[in-house]
Parts: sequence; C-alpha cells; structure tokens
Amino acid sequence: MQRDNEMSLEFDSISNNEGFARVTVAAFLTQLNPTLEEVADVKTAVSEAVTNCIIHGYENSIEKIHIYCKISANEFYVEISDKGKGIENVKQAMEPLFTTKPSEERSGMGFAFMEAFMDELEVVSEPLKGTTIKMKKIIGLT
Repeated sequence: MQRDNEMSLEFDSISNNEGFARVTVAAFLTQLNPTLEEVADVKTAVSEAVTNCIIHGYENSIEKIHIYCKISANEFYVEISDKGKGIENVKQAMEPLFTTKPSEERSGMGFAFMEAFMDELEVVSEPLKGTTIKMKKIIGLT
C-alpha cells in the first residue's frame, strides 16, 4: 500500500518559471502512474494557475509563488498561492471569458480550463492579501 506523499515548492513570479512549475508538478504526479491525458490535464491546470499569479496576482512584479502538492491513495491535490492583490469578486472572475486585462489579449478562460481539467476546483481570495487555488484530480478513474 502506497503511503501519502507531499511536496512544496516556492519560486519567483516570472513567466520563465511557469514551465518549471508545470514540469515539477508533473514529475511529482508520476508516482501515481497517470495516463498521458491525466498528466496533460494537471500540467494545463497548473500552468493556468501560475500564469494567473504572475499576471493578475502580482501584475508582473517579482514576488513568490508557492505550490503545495499531496498524493493520498489515488488522489492528487495541488494548491497554488500568491500573496498578491487578490480577487475582489471570485464568482465573476471564474466566469468564462471574464478578464480584467482585455488590453493584454487575455482570454478569460484560465479558471474554466482549471475546472474542466481537474475534478475539483476551489478559489480562496482576499483583496490585498492574495489568492489560493486548490485543485484535486482522481488518477486512474478510466
């Protein structure tokens, strides 16, 4: 029987680190022997969450992004958080096509992608204190 396992990672909020975060989380996930599709789903969700931290949370200033992952049985849990400007209206921010940066050609689909690719998504945010995105995916359902 596999025991629970955890991983924590902190890195600068620069766009070059988005790929690093995605690959690191995917490497941790591999101990569950996921399908290529499951790995791609998690990588996409992580990429969207980290990009939100960089673009919206810190508005391109260099601060820290924290990722926490946990594996328990066949459940993969990931939290991605920043201590940035936060989200005033989480419900509105999660609506497909909503963006606070239309001039930067943002699609407003980040949360929609996270929701589509993961089994659970929760966004906890407080203005001027930051945002935490909590996601879970069950590995091996198919």
